[in-house]
Amino acid sequence: MPTLPGILRTTAHAYPDRPALTFAGATTSYREFDDKVDQLAAELIARGTAPGDRIVIISPNTDAFAIAAYAGLRAGAIIAPVNPKSAAAEIEHFMTDTGAATLLFGVACAPAVHAWAQTHPQTASEVSALSLGAADYGEDVFAAAQGRAAEEIDLGLAEDADAVIIYTSGTTGKPKGALFDHHRVIWVGVNASVAFGLRLHDRILHVAPLYHSAALNLLFFTGTMVGAHQVIHSTFDPEAVLAAVEEHKISVFFGVPTMYAFLLRAPSLATRDTSSLRIAFYGAAPMPGTVAERIFAAFPHTEIIQACGQTEGGPGGIMLTHEDVKRKPSTSGRFPIPNTEVRVIGADGEEVAPGEVGEMIMRGETMMKEYWGRPEATAQTIVDGWVHTGDLVLVDDEGFMTIVDRLKDMIITGGHNVYSAEVENALAAYPEITDIAIISRPSEEWGESIVAVVTPAEGGRPTLEGLKAFAQPLLSSYKIPREIVVDEIPRNPSGKIQKHKIRERFQ
Repeated sequence: MPTLPGILRTTAHAYPDRPALTFAGATTSYREFDDKVDQLAAELIARGTAPGDRIVIISPNTDAFAIAAYAGLRAGAIIAPVNPKSAAAEIEHFMTDTGAATLLFGVACAPAVHAWAQTHPQTASEVSALSLGAADYGEDVFAAAQGRAAEEIDLGLAEDADAVIIYTSGTTGKPKGALFDHHRVIWVGVNASVAFGLRLHDRILHVAPLYHSAALNLLFFTGTMVGAHQVIHSTFDPEAVLAAVEEHKISVFFGVPTMYAFLLRAPSLATRDTSSLRIAFYGAAPMPGTVAERIFAAFPHTEIIQACGQTEGGPGGIMLTHEDVKRKPSTSGRFPIPNTEVRVIGADGEEVAPGEVGEMIMRGETMMKEYWGRPEATAQTIVDGWVHTGDLVLVDDEGFMTIVDRLKDMIITGGHNVYSAEVENALAAYPEITDIAIISRPSEEWGESIVAVVTPAEGGRPTLEGLKAFAQPLLSSYKIPREIVVDEIPRNPSGKIQKHKIRERFQ
């Protein structure tokens, strides 16, 4: 039965000399990639890793991360990649939540891991913390594995063996771990290949964080499946991205809309050869129409696709084709990703009519198995096989779907339902600001009163009067904020607003 490390083995046997990974100027072939995975897996097994054990991986995008992820899987473990910018308290949450006995960390993360070990000595004393390279803290696990022969390891894992825990974005509180077995992640790859047209030996550029489900499940594991050459950058730099596209003839790129906006402003854009870029897709947020138009002009040879999904879906959800993006770029999707069922339902469980808002639910082979260690949360989210996303979606008469809010973020003011995302989208162009989040305060008069939290533009002087004047032709009066607060907007690495953090400031 196919498993993720088994697919790597198959690819390495088929294309041993093809480039697999390029990072920091060094390229690793598929034979070398597979051998290094065997070496590290053997080292982990020798240290006591057994099938079903959890391994937390905290590292920026590197070739070491890629090898560690596959080595953990080949050793039979469940890998849990987490945000490399996590602080000590956040690392403690991931370690205790998974019950992991092993922590693999990138060299850049050594200070944070050391701080965690010092502030949480009881947990740390029960964990083997190993560095993915020479660092000031922790043992270099690659150096330890260096002397091992690269003998093929096959533990006879089943396709339904648990494989990956991906933590949710944490937009509503502490992140929850979504659990996937090998079967579910493989189906993410099948669906991605069908939906986005990934091809044998594509060249994929990774700048989005690989601990996130879109970059890891949707692109990285799928890239190995099709024998892709995967070029890895630790951070997003517009000039470096354009240089990599030209040098490596990159054919596939994924980014959030903000990344595309920065690419359009890069000084070298006009002189770089980007004709190899066949597919550029985006997610996590809608693409402003003006940005979409400029992308089409700047990358005329490229198919622009939106993928809108959830970690709990694998990710899985809905998509806009190239032509759909051209027509309605501000919408979230029109069709389910292949092999995925999507419905938009009202409170009665029935599908809503065009022009109405309901909750998006979905089911398919890629849906998470459960929230790790959280049976009650799992039961609330997965009902009769359907994953309830908590996303409120407006469906138009052509079937285009637009996420207008999270179910928990909907504001009821004066008896009216107000979708914060709708207000945010309408007011985002207010020239005095660069960012906006809509929340509410309790109000005796209105039930809930709408508050706009804004980050001023350089030299900007946002005022409530100015915001109201800007909003008046765009929104019904009951949707216009009654208060403005000037502050930074906290966003997670996926670009999503963390409204729970904003609310905490006003409690």
